[in-house]
Amino acid sequence: MNGTHHVLVVGTGYVGLVAGACFAETGVTVTCADIDQKKIDGLKQNILPIYEPGLDSLVSRNQSEGRLSFTTDVSSAIAAADVIFIAVGTPPDEDGSADLQYVLGVAEQIGRYMTRETVVVTKSTVPVGTAEKVRASVAKHAAHPYHVVSNPEFLKEGAAIDDFLKPDRVVLGVDSEFAREAMTELYAPFVRTGKPVIFMDIPSAEMTKYAANSMLATRISFMNEIAALCEQVGANVDLVRKGIGSDARIGPSFLFPGPGYGGSCFPKDVKALLRTAEDRGVPLRVLAAVEDANDAQKHVLARKLAAVLPTLQGARIAIWGLAFKAQTDDMRESAALVLIDELIAAGATVVAHDPEAMHEAKRRLGDRISYAETNYAALDGADALVVVTDWNAYRTPDFARVKAALKRPVIVDGRNLYDPTKLRALGFTYASIGRI
Repeated sequence: MNGTHHVLVVGTGYVGLVAGACFAETGVTVTCADIDQKKIDGLKQNILPIYEPGLDSLVSRNQSEGRLSFTTDVSSAIAAADVIFIAVGTPPDEDGSADLQYVLGVAEQIGRYMTRETVVVTKSTVPVGTAEKVRASVAKHAAHPYHVVSNPEFLKEGAAIDDFLKPDRVVLGVDSEFAREAMTELYAPFVRTGKPVIFMDIPSAEMTKYAANSMLATRISFMNEIAALCEQVGANVDLVRKGIGSDARIGPSFLFPGPGYGGSCFPKDVKALLRTAEDRGVPLRVLAAVEDANDAQKHVLARKLAAVLPTLQGARIAIWGLAFKAQTDDMRESAALVLIDELIAAGATVVAHDPEAMHEAKRRLGDRISYAETNYAALDGADALVVVTDWNAYRTPDFARVKAALKRPVIVDGRNLYDPTKLRALGFTYASIGRI
């Protein structure tokens, strides 16, 4: 290893684009390749296919300074690279298992077009055992030595740049000294503060990603069930959360109850791990319950709304928040989608606002709902407001203005943003998660 790598990232989705831009930020020459011509044409003009805070400036700066480039010529890009990250999609199959056709297709291309000793890194979230399939796919045509690495990503949407540039840890599954040296050099700039680079065998690295996301999903589902019990026994889940989160063995993260987890990672990864376990005859009973609990939780908002309105038939419902969480435009598996389906089925009309996900909502939902230019505009003449996503813009609204705009002073708060005592004193009918 001479410390000068040409990095190729195949796939310009969420993971690939963040990885490519962040590696370029450290001075490495990076090419991002994708077969989607429209996406690549946009990226060359600094038009990003996703919303992620800080990513646009990172792409623009590194592209203008010559460290980051975009291409649809995957074969030439492979020929020029010595470290290749596979970051293409792994959509779930009908049975919940990850679809590896795109990953293995890229691996076969790498074998066909590489021109030197190459490190092949799986960055996509892939099940245990995928690295061996990647190795076999590269081998079909390889005329040069190559090394397979598993390097799972741990990026939070909305905080991905910080997560990549200042990671808690870097997990690397390697089985050769050549690969270990190459990855040590690439990741050195990100761990100067002493955060660990954890080298391990490849199956353990693949497993770590699924186990981490499944643990976080478990915490969320656990707290949602505790919240439901708090409502029945007269406890306040906010205080319970603080009480248990202050225990160092538990910690405060991922203990916020809400309308159920969504996004591109937790639902897909939980399903994929359950499928892997089923294939190997190992029942993951806790994780199966986590998924069931989350599916049930996504119906809570509609149920709470039905409890505080005379009827949903003919009601006009305002929704604040469509993305699965704040700081992203991602609506995959969003609780808002389940709520909207239920409201429309019950005969209600929906008008919604989101600071970043409106374009995505129109693509997904079309004219099934109405779209408001501002969060306050959504309230005009509505029978109730439902808060689904915890955007900062929704945290401290002008409640007098909210009350004046609503036909009925009803708020169902799926994120516990507001103080129940204060809201009731202002004359609102108010329902939240795990608080009475």
